[in-house]
Amino acid sequence: MIATIIPNKKKHYSVLLDEIISIITPQYGGTFIDCTFGQGGYTKKILEFPNTKVISLDRDKDSEKIALEIKKKFKNRFIFNNKKFSEINTLDLKNQKIKGIIFDLGYSYTQIKNVNKGLSFSSNGELDMKMGLNNFSAKDVISKLDKKDLEKIFRYFGDEKDYKRIAYKIIKDRKIKNIDIPTLVKIIDSSKKKNYYKTHVATKVFQALRIFVNKEITELIYGLINATKVLKKNGIIIVVSFHSLEDKIVKYFFKSLSENKSVSRYMPKGQEKKNLFKIINKKPIIPSNKEIKENISSRSAKLRFAIKQEDLNDFETDILNKFKYLIDIESYSKKLWRINHFFWINNFIIFILIY
Repeated sequence: MIATIIPNKKKHYSVLLDEIISIITPQYGGTFIDCTFGQGGYTKKILEFPNTKVISLDRDKDSEKIALEIKKKFKNRFIFNNKKFSEINTLDLKNQKIKGIIFDLGYSYTQIKNVNKGLSFSSNGELDMKMGLNNFSAKDVISKLDKKDLEKIFRYFGDEKDYKRIAYKIIKDRKIKNIDIPTLVKIIDSSKKKNYYKTHVATKVFQALRIFVNKEITELIYGLINATKVLKKNGIIIVVSFHSLEDKIVKYFFKSLSENKSVSRYMPKGQEKKNLFKIINKKPIIPSNKEIKENISSRSAKLRFAIKQEDLNDFETDILNKFKYLIDIESYSKKLWRINHFFWINNFIIFILIY
């Protein structure tokens, strides 16, 4: 994820808002799911139209404050859930015909500027990067994973060319000092070749850590799969992504299910296979020059959408195998669980022996 950053703190920009509204047509009513509620931009815009209902999700507990304000105004038309969007299939959607599901994979300005979250390389605090409902922080990653693990995280999640030097210096420096945000930035800067960079030298490593800490690859893949399951025929899934890795996953999922015919395993043998999705735009929709001028961070946004053509809730997809190498890297988090668990047990035993 890249930040959906807002240059003016007083104004929130929802990326590609007009384009999304034109695709989901809330003026004709319907129930929609906003999988990344954030500052509530998409939700509020949809609720401006009568005969609409929005069910929102966000893993960030801080979003609940904004949700409560919207709930006061749209008591019977808005529901908020503090959940990861991969859990969309756990929502109570009885008698709900979902017209559209929206994913905005960017971070909001308030999240980036929240010092406690430690998402930005311009912060001075500790490494955190937890977006909510997490089991570990970026500090755990930097201080506990081995060199090979860090190399793969930086290489595959950040496309960082100097991943080996950076990982080596982290391992070396963490033996003698605590690595907070400013320290990590210095490590990255000293590990890079002295060339001119269009973006900050720490951008790719911080992106990689955010992805790993929040398991964004696994979240996105299961979010897409489960959103497709709850969507009814003629429903629309929209995804706004901000970096090539996200877009690659979304593009493959939509393309494979629009070109490779699928059928539920519960269908009778001999059942004709059909394309689950229909894609209108083969190329992604990108922000206009006007939007980019108003919100510079929208320049990397890409919008893709697909229309579900069949009421198949149990369909065949190879997306988990296609991106298994990325899911496997995210599974390094199990090592952190074991390390933390051992540390907790060890301290508990020491406490018992002393007291």
